Amino acid sequence: MAWNREEKSEVLPQRVQQSNGTSSIDSGHERLHELGYKQELKRDLSFNIVGQWAVTTSVDFSLAQLIRVIILLSTGGTSGGGYEASKYVVIAIHAAILLSHAVLNSLPISWLSFFGQLAAAWNVLGVFILMIVIPTVATERASAKFVFTHFNTENGAGVNSKLYIFILGLLMSQYTLTGYDASAHMSEETKSADKNGPKGIISSIGISIIVGWGYILGITFSVTNIPNLLSKDNDAGGYAIAEIFYQVFKSRYGSGAGGIVCLCIVAVAIFFCGMSSITSNSRMAYAFSRDGAMPLSSLWHKVNKQDVPINAVWLSAFIAFCMALTSLGSLVAFQAMVSIATIGLYIAYALPIFFRVTLARKSFTPGPFNLGSFGVLVGWIAVLWVATISVLFSLPVAYPVTDQTLNYTPVAVGGLVILTVTAWVFSARYWFKGPITNIDD
Repeated sequence: MAWNREEKSEVLPQRVQQSNGTSSIDSGHERLHELGYKQELKRDLSFNIVGQWAVTTSVDFSLAQLIRVIILLSTGGTSGGGYEASKYVVIAIHAAILLSHAVLNSLPISWLSFFGQLAAAWNVLGVFILMIVIPTVATERASAKFVFTHFNTENGAGVNSKLYIFILGLLMSQYTLTGYDASAHMSEETKSADKNGPKGIISSIGISIIVGWGYILGITFSVTNIPNLLSKDNDAGGYAIAEIFYQVFKSRYGSGAGGIVCLCIVAVAIFFCGMSSITSNSRMAYAFSRDGAMPLSSLWHKVNKQDVPINAVWLSAFIAFCMALTSLGSLVAFQAMVSIATIGLYIAYALPIFFRVTLARKSFTPGPFNLGSFGVLVGWIAVLWVATISVLFSLPVAYPVTDQTLNYTPVAVGGLVILTVTAWVFSARYWFKGPITNIDD
């Protein structure tokens, strides 16, 4: 593509106004220019953007399920004849959530920057409120010995080994931390991305460890009747966290209204998470289509007047909705699809790290933010950990193993690998030549 002088001047490193009136080149823009890409997305995000906690489908579907439980409890709960939404209503709620996320992501990036900062504040403050309020309101509290040493071997899943329970417990932790690479996806819209991007990744993990651990402690100290929490006949219909919140307030005040308010705090946090997930996914689609690696790439690569990849935003929302439709036919199929997203992302995280510490160990040029001499060691630890959890993700989570309890993750991931390799061997390797630069020297 050839441009005239005026057009080409737009791709030169963007100058950022400093507080002292001088200007400097934004390092992220300069890095993009070095790679041969024209700046097409507006830089208006700093490193504190909320990470993508999970893939869009599972995040928004979990929010739809939570809204279903909130409606159930607000209308009397299971014991009071409350309204329990059907799976079709849940899908409709899921569609409405995705629609709202797509609309929000169609706004200028300055708006998304504001919502990202609001989401970060909401998550941190909301968790602090819950971790203080729930154990304070609870009329009964578990002992420290119960919280730190008890294993629920009577779980109805046929899993009695404490070691196996511990291993399975790692899976939810990995799911929760999925998406911390969102800062990388948003790097083209982040000021000084080569520095603030890594800061965003590290800070998201650090905040999650501290705040998340405190939240879990606050909840577990309020748990005294595990069988009731897991029962489908409780007021929340088997939704354990909702039952904890509801019963904590009901036991003290005779009404679970306070618990419903607490659930709404969680719901808003999940809503922000889903919004950020759409943001991240749309930028991934934009980047892939810019390199011609997606069907109809020219369509998904377009940006509007506000420098937003609008088509990629709505594509991401549509695909997420289509994936959720599998839940209407089989929850097992839906869970298998979600498992691909979780383990698939971790494999995607590990591959470039693996090549960095092996093939590119000597030729790799570190950026302005790097781990120095510890980089290779940390890289190997990361690769080995992902290899370990990839095996753990494939273990059965209930016994005896039946067609309904079988962990289909190995089948789903294996099928995806076969499909990907087949597509590469018979098609993509003939036309995909790697990243396509859009700057002429």
